[in-house]
Amino acid sequence: MRLIDETLARITPRNTEYRALAAAHIHQLTMPRRALGRLLDLAEDLAGMREQTAPSVARKNIIVMAGDHGIVAEGVSDQPQEVTAQMVRNFAAGGGGICVLADNAGARVTLVDIGVKCSDFSDLPTVVKRKIAPGTENFARGPAMTREQAIRSIETGVAVIHELDAETDVFGTGEMGIGNTSPSSAIAAVLTGRPLEELVGRGAGLPPEKLSRKLNAIRRGLELNRPDPNDPIDILSKVGGYEIGGIAGLCLGAAARRKPIVIDGFISTAGALLAAKLSPAAADYMIPAHMSREPGHRHLLEMLDRAPLLDLELRLGEGSGAALAMHLLDAAHAIMTRMATFDSAGVTSKGL
Repeated sequence: MRLIDETLARITPRNTEYRALAAAHIHQLTMPRRALGRLLDLAEDLAGMREQTAPSVARKNIIVMAGDHGIVAEGVSDQPQEVTAQMVRNFAAGGGGICVLADNAGARVTLVDIGVKCSDFSDLPTVVKRKIAPGTENFARGPAMTREQAIRSIETGVAVIHELDAETDVFGTGEMGIGNTSPSSAIAAVLTGRPLEELVGRGAGLPPEKLSRKLNAIRRGLELNRPDPNDPIDILSKVGGYEIGGIAGLCLGAAARRKPIVIDGFISTAGALLAAKLSPAAADYMIPAHMSREPGHRHLLEMLDRAPLLDLELRLGEGSGAALAMHLLDAAHAIMTRMATFDSAGVTSKGL
């Protein structure tokens, strides 16, 4: 049996009994009923995921999947493709936004080269080498990858979770890949059925006058490849990216181990939704971090049926939103483990 099939077979929904136990504990805490709102929903969700009333969230790891995209040849990005490799090196040196925000959240960053168009980063021992190919093909001219490569990208994400599971309480997703809002927009168009004009944004700062070029390239790719909306692997192979497939694998791997995974922005949510289409129960372990400024993100979150924790108008990617949201997981754990109950504090609960 393939790794992807073994993983899908292991995924089960959150445990409702432990979620109810967490809710019962919350009702005894010294505050008006549900006074901390969605923070308490988060605490209950974590309990159901981990089958513990107040599971630890101390050991955090944000996995940044890096890959390049052939669609960049169509002028969908103003940044040159070599920036992907340059930014991986910047991350490895601790200089990226994700490095700063992850450190501030007490999280590790794991860098994975799953498809960067460059050398193998042999001089960077901290980069996990899992390159499937040096970038995808140009999906405006043909399929982005083969079906086998799409499966390999998902299985790569699963395997990374396997390797990090014993030392991780909470996973996070991140990505690096010039041009990757284009495959994400294409995936969003297939899964949501919405017009491209409602989904395609400026990515890393594409000038408004060049947006029509990006729209037309994505439209040509969809018309040429005709991805099957009922087959997530076909969608990934026709118009996706290796790092997007890797993120789908991270989501499936985390769910199979009953571990929470904090989903970053637009690109990460495209991968997460592919995972949810492969296994609807996997969505029970996903915690959307924030609402991105990319217009398609809102529609992907609606399809995922999960509300983001933050809305800070972020558009950096990298896992930056996941790092910021992890502070809320710490807060939820602190409330569950450190806040007094009515009995322990000698406070009456009458009327609350």
